[in-house]
This record gives sequence, C-alpha cells and structure tokens, in this order.
Amino acid sequence: MLQQVNGHGSGSAAHSGESLREDLKELLGGEVPPQQLNDLTKVNPVTLETVLRCLQARYMADTFYTNAGCTLVAMNPFKPVPQLYSPELMREYHAASQPQTLKPHIFTVGEQTYRNVKSLIEPVNQSVVVSGESGAGKTWTSRCLMKFYAVVAASPMSWESHKVAERIEQRILNSNPVMEAFGNACTLRNSNSSRFGKFIQLQLNGAQQMTGAAVQTYLLEKTRVACQAPSERNFHIFYQIYKGAHAEERVRWRLPEGAAFSWLPHPERTLEEDCFEVTREAMLHLGIDAPTQNNIFQALAGLLHLGNTRFADSGNEAQPCPLVDDAQCSVGTSALLLGLPEDHLLETLQIRTIRAGRGQQVFQKPCSQAECNTRRDCLAKLVYARLFDWLVSVINSSICAAPDSWTTFIGLLDVYGFESFPNNSLEQLCINYANEKLQQHFVAHYLRAQQEEYAMEGLAWSFVSYQDNQPCLDLIEGSPVSICSLINEECRLNRPSSAAQLQTRIESALTGHPRLGRDRLSPEPSFIVLHYAGPVRYRTAGLVEKNKDPVPPELTSLLQQSQDPLLKVLFPADPEDKSPEEPSGQNRAPVLTVVSKFKASLEQLLQVLHGTTPHYIRCIKPNSQAQAQIFHREEVLSQLEACGLVETIHISAAGFPIRVSHRNFMERYQLLRRLRPAITPSPHGPCPDGGRSECPPCTEPATLQGLLQEILHTLPAPLHCGRTKVFMTDSTLELLERGRAQVLEQCARHIQRGWRRHRCRTQARRRRAAVLIQAAVRSWLTRKHIQQLHAAATVIKRAWREWRIRMAFLASEELDGVEEKHSPHAPCSPGSSPLPPAQTRLQGAITRLWPLGLALANAAVGVHGFQRKLVVFACLQLPVGSPRSCAVQTAQEQAGVLSIRALPQAFSCQQPRQRHVINTRLPDNSHRDSECTQGAMAPACRRASGCTSGLGQQSTHPLPPHPDGYQGWQ
Repeated sequence: MLQQVNGHGSGSAAHSGESLREDLKELLGGEVPPQQLNDLTKVNPVTLETVLRCLQARYMADTFYTNAGCTLVAMNPFKPVPQLYSPELMREYHAASQPQTLKPHIFTVGEQTYRNVKSLIEPVNQSVVVSGESGAGKTWTSRCLMKFYAVVAASPMSWESHKVAERIEQRILNSNPVMEAFGNACTLRNSNSSRFGKFIQLQLNGAQQMTGAAVQTYLLEKTRVACQAPSERNFHIFYQIYKGAHAEERVRWRLPEGAAFSWLPHPERTLEEDCFEVTREAMLHLGIDAPTQNNIFQALAGLLHLGNTRFADSGNEAQPCPLVDDAQCSVGTSALLLGLPEDHLLETLQIRTIRAGRGQQVFQKPCSQAECNTRRDCLAKLVYARLFDWLVSVINSSICAAPDSWTTFIGLLDVYGFESFPNNSLEQLCINYANEKLQQHFVAHYLRAQQEEYAMEGLAWSFVSYQDNQPCLDLIEGSPVSICSLINEECRLNRPSSAAQLQTRIESALTGHPRLGRDRLSPEPSFIVLHYAGPVRYRTAGLVEKNKDPVPPELTSLLQQSQDPLLKVLFPADPEDKSPEEPSGQNRAPVLTVVSKFKASLEQLLQVLHGTTPHYIRCIKPNSQAQAQIFHREEVLSQLEACGLVETIHISAAGFPIRVSHRNFMERYQLLRRLRPAITPSPHGPCPDGGRSECPPCTEPATLQGLLQEILHTLPAPLHCGRTKVFMTDSTLELLERGRAQVLEQCARHIQRGWRRHRCRTQARRRRAAVLIQAAVRSWLTRKHIQQLHAAATVIKRAWREWRIRMAFLASEELDGVEEKHSPHAPCSPGSSPLPPAQTRLQGAITRLWPLGLALANAAVGVHGFQRKLVVFACLQLPVGSPRSCAVQTAQEQAGVLSIRALPQAFSCQQPRQRHVINTRLPDNSHRDSECTQGAMAPACRRASGCTSGLGQQSTHPLPPHPDGYQGWQ
C-alpha cells in the first residue's frame, strides 16, 4: 500500500522500505480499512496522500460524506441517490441522541446547527458556509439542507399552527426552483451553476419552529443575458419558456417551434432544469398569479426577440446604423411584447443624447454599430436585472416573518464556486474575490484564531502552519493601491481606457507583489492572480466598461413609457424626478461602480457571519467530466491543497472546538457534583451533605480546576482549564450534557415523588373531610325528614281525633233522637201492625250494629286481612280470641261517608222494603238463609248487616253467634 503511495522501486531501497512498512504495520496494528474511516482525523499519518486515498476508497464505495474535524467533506456523486436524502433519513438524524455517532452526512451538520440554536450553553445564531468549485454540488447541498430544516423545524401543537407552518415551509422550498430558473445557467463545468450568490436566513421562533425566511442576493451575472461563452447556455428560464410553452402561449409570445434566437444557444440540449411546469407551480405558491406570470414570460420573450436585432455599419458617422434585412421584424415583435413604441425603441438604440454646456444643451448623435449593440445589450440586462430583483422582493414578502415573531436564525450561504475559464473577466474576478474572502473567514475563524486563543489561555499547544491567503486579498482589495482601486480609478477619470493601458498601470503599480503574475506569451492584455485555489488569468479588455455598468438615461425613460403592466412596476414613472444635471470639474460625485457595490455587500455578509457560529461544508468535485464513479486524483488533490484541508485536520485532531467561560461553565455544570458519591473525598474537602450542596461558583483557575476534578470524577473526559475559559471537545460536551441530564432527571424524580406524596396526603385529607361532611349532611337530612314525619303524624292524629270525636258526638246525638222517636210509647200509624218478635229483635240488632257498616264503608279499599277483622271486632265488641268462628267479608261498591242523619229514616215502616237473603253459618257448620228488609238507606244497612250490595246477589259471609244465643237471624 505504501509502495503505491510513495512509488518505491525494487532493490535494497525496496527491501528497506518493506521492512519499514512491516514495522509501521506492527506499530499501527489493527489498521481500519480506509472506506470505514468516517473522520479524516483518524487517518494515520495525516498527509495529503493518506487523505486522498481515504476519500477515493470511500467515493468508490458510494460513501460521499466524510468528516474532517470541524469540516464536512462532500463528494459530488454525479448520479441520483434518492435514498440518501429521504425524509425518513432526515427524521432518523433528527431523533438520534448523538448524531455524531451516525454516518457523516449533511444532515449531521444541519442537526448540529439546529441543536446549537436550541442552545446547549447559550443561544447563538448559526451559519453554514457551503464552498467549493463550480460543479462541486453546492446548490444541491443547500437545497437538501433547506428541506432538512423544513422537516425538523416544524412541530407545532395545534392544527391551525401546523397548517401555517406547512405553508411557510412550502413557500421556502418553492423559492429554490424560482431562484434557480432565473439565476442559474449551464456552464462548462456545471449544468446548474449559480450565477449569483445568495444568503438564506431561516428564521426560528423561541420554540425553534420555522416562522419564515429571508433571501439576500449578490452580484447577478446579468451579462449572461446578452453574452454567453462558447458551449455555455443562457439562464434556464429562457429555455423553459422556449420548450415548455403551450400552443396558444407560443402564439401570444411569438415563439414558434424551431425559431432561432441569438441569445438562446444550444436549445437542443435537454437538461433536468428545463422543467417549465415546476417553475410555474412554484411561482403560484409564492403568490405570483397566472396573469403576472404571463407578463413575466412575455417580457422574457421580448428580450429574446430583442437579441435578434442586429445593426449594420452605416459608413457615415452622421447617419444612424441601419438594421439588417431580417432585423426589422424582430424589433417590431420585441416592441410589441415589451409594450414599447417601435419607432421610439429603434431611435433610442440608434441615437444617443448628450447634454453639454452650462445650459445643459441637448445634442443627439448617431451611435456606431458597436455602440448600438452595446445599448441593445444594456437594455436587455437592465430589464432582466430589475425583474430578478423584483422576484427576490416578492419571494421575501411571501416568506419573510415579522421581526417580533422570530428570535434566532440559521444562515445558508451558497455562493458561486471558484472559477477559472480560458477567458476570465470582471465577473470571474468578483466571484474569486468572494471565495478568497470566505477562505479568509475560515482561516481567521478556525485556523489562526483558535491557535492564538490556545496560546493566550496558556494551553500547551504547538502551532500548525497553514496557508494564509491574506496577501492575495491585499492584492485585490488592499489600500492604498490594489487591482480594484486601479479599476475604480479608471472609471472615475471618465476617459477612454484601453486594455493595454490598464495592464500597464496594474503591473507598474503592483510590481513585485508575490501574488501577481504575468503571462508574457499571451497575445491579449491580461494579468494573473495567484489565488488560494490556483492561478487565474484575467483579460483587461472590457474591465472598465463592465465596472462602470453605464445605463443611458434615455433607456430608462423609454422603459418608463411602456404599456406593459409588469414594466410599469419595474420602471415606475416619477413626474417629480427631473434629470439631474451632470456636475463638472471638481464637483463631480464619485461613481458607484460594480466592484464598489459588490465589495460593500460582501463586507455586510461577512459581518453577519462573524456574529454567528459557522459550520463549513467543503464540496469536492471528483472529476471535471461530471461522470459517476470516476476519481481524478490530480483534480481532487489540487482542491484539497487549495482549501487547506490537511491543516484543518491537524488542528481539529489536536484542538478543542468548544470554549466556555469559567462563569458560564460553573453556572451550567456545577450541579454535576450531585453525581459524586457521598463517601468520595474531595481535594477541597467534602461538603457537609456529601457533595450535594450547591456552593457558589468560583472563577479562580486553581479552584476551578479542583471543582472540575470533582465534576469529572465519575465522568472522565479530556478537559482543559485556561485562564478565562474551559476548552473541551465535542465528545466531552456530550458527556457533560448527558451527566447534567441525569442529574436533572434525578431532581425531577425527587420533585415528582414529593409532589405525588403531597397530592396523596392532600387527597386523603380531602376524602376524610368529605366523608365527615357527607355523614353530617345525611344525619341532618335524616333528622329533618323524621321531624317532618313526626309533624305530619301529629297533624294527622290530631285531625283524626277531632274527626272521631265529632263523629261520635254527631252519632250520639242522632242515636238519642232515634231512640226518643222510636220509643215503645210512641204511637204507631193507624195502618201499621205490630211486628213479630223475631223481626223486632232483628231490627234492634241492626239498629245497634249500624256503626259497623259506617266503619266498613269508610275503611280504605286496600284494607284486608287482620286489620279489617280488628275493625269488625271493635265495632261488634267481640273477643279477639275467636276469629275463625266469625269471619266476615264485605263487598264494597261505593266509598265515602254516608249521612248519619238519614239513618233513622231507614227504619220507617212506610219505606219500601227490599228482600235480602242472609246466609248464616250455625255452630254445627250448617247454613240457614234469612231475609232482611231495608229501606232507602239500604247501603248503610247492607254494610251494617253484611248483606250483598246487589239485588238478587247472595252473601256467603258467615256471621258470629248472636249475643242472645240465637243460632241464626230470622
């Protein structure tokens, strides 16, 4: 293996090398295969060759992510791997207690940033810097990270909140296809190259739920609209409307099938990004309705037709350049689609307006052929740049949250990769300048700052040498003289500047600079900058004009007169906006150049990054042909050298990425002393309760070191105490957090146990109190009920006694009157005859026993059995001991008390009589029928005598023996 790396030959040298390899194998015994090494810090030894061999082995095994200390190395697979980015895998990394123990992945970085926002120690905004060459996979990595955050940062409780969060996530994800359609293009190295830089700020609330996002863009390569390098294409959106428009839309936008456009090279090439319906649907979700989309695509079609407008040389400076033969139709179609007057459009392209003199007199001068083409290109770039900025503002208004609704953010930085083409101009200079700044940010934040901090804190540390790109930045942006300052000075001089003259100025002003080179064999004026990723040759032709980016005012005035609704929004007509007079001489204001604006925006971006905790993802391109399973060692090696990956691995292997101040450390982790057993002696003496009391935090390093030993007594881990900070690795931090969680869990259990005990006791007391209250209430209710019953009984008895006394009194009075009336001395009627003795005795018995009928008539219907017999015995004054000899049953048909006063009339001799048969049981159990005669008071008589109540009915009720000894009644 070492022979392949070092290339040793045969012979004695080979033999000695072989013995050396055997010694190394014995020393490093049990070496892990390279494809199984998830972290490059475990490579032994750490060299470019060993790192390259490990990456190659993992790439050929379809393992595309590898840790390199604080950096994640991402190899572009150049093939679809859907199972590597599934939502299930996202949730697995999110649910893992320690994502670092899983295989390296961009989801590991995403989960780490998300947990850091939730704050293990203190909440800090996070940022992920995705860097690499063009075609290394930065855009795809950023897209997958956005999907990951959209999945894990959405867990609202209510259904309404879930709908709102889902809509926000969908809009954030839909911003990607729109931005890529209008800002990405196919280049020599990448079929989906970002031609602008963007910083996406994912906004989270206090519950770590995604509430919105904001997009900031940098330096759109708008020159691509009108100028494409050989074998490269225009922006994706032009090919989408050219290939995906429907038949009626083609008629409306004047895009017939097979039409040729100068600004649409290689239309036959089909890419995955040429999906028009995806872009349309994403725009619809972002709030861009169908009519507005139609206006956007119509304007883009107008730009395509504008590109077919070509001018011929007039041959006379006083005459405007005429159009070529087939260009007149293109001008008319472009003017129609853009809503501009055709004549005015053509005049603006052919003639320029000049203001001169103190009175600002206006002169018109015909433009040359080159100037006409430049004005045409400027018009197209102006419309497309305004349209792109408007789309970004619409996206931000759709996805951005209110300032008071979010507290922290996670930033995703996706900028153009390092570029080096055969012809490099101002765009490549700005792109590489941005990559140099990001590399410097990495060097300053990680490589240099960490080592300097270790030395200041007094840690035993040997410095690791690294490649610093500060000299290259001094060459590009330094003061007082640099490449950017010289280009800006040429723009401020407002004089014709040739390419050779600019080259001479740069070489003379920056001669001897170690990062500036010169290609003496180049036929074109140029200069070479030795970037951190390699040398790049820049052509000086056109640098000054591109840096000026002049926009003739008559072009803006022309677009303000458009009747198209979209262009009216992009170029609002301001009546109060007067054309400013151009100052002259010393009063001329400095020109705001492209380089100046880009430098200012880049400084603002870096200021935001400095306020966050950065995380780095290095994208590596295995080959320049964009083919799977091909690993070019030379290309990968140059990328590893450029990004300083080996130095990063060295510092990461020996460094401590986690740094916490003494006060913050003790405030968070002093409770870990609860894990120390009570019998364990402490170097500073145990606390009275066995180490479980909370002592005030100490900030003295010596005291803190002892406390740290107490804390880590049961959690041994590498931890170093500096002068003002505590340094530890990620594994140590995880170990401390696990111990802290254990202590908090124990405390929570104590609290829960005490609360349950208190709750049980409270419930028992309440239950006893409830029982006592219920018993008292039931006792009171029972007493109340009994009192009511006693009162009711008293009232009933009193009423009964009164009634009985009244009835007795009335009965006695009536009986006295009857006796007096029917006394033996009373005269009888002349027609009457004396009754027989038997009937006389029977009538006397009926008269004497009439209260029995009164009592039975007024007795309740339901009275039966023994109670009825008692009533009969009481009325007959019979002994209770012989009930069987005198069983009496009564058939009642009416209820109520009859008048006693009518009773004597029942025994009048003049009343009609009814015959009643009374069956009497004699003492010898024989029966005898007898008759009784009743008058008008038959019911009372029947009740008194026990006869049947109905005519013709017989009563079988036996009667008791007569008190006079009669065996039966006659």
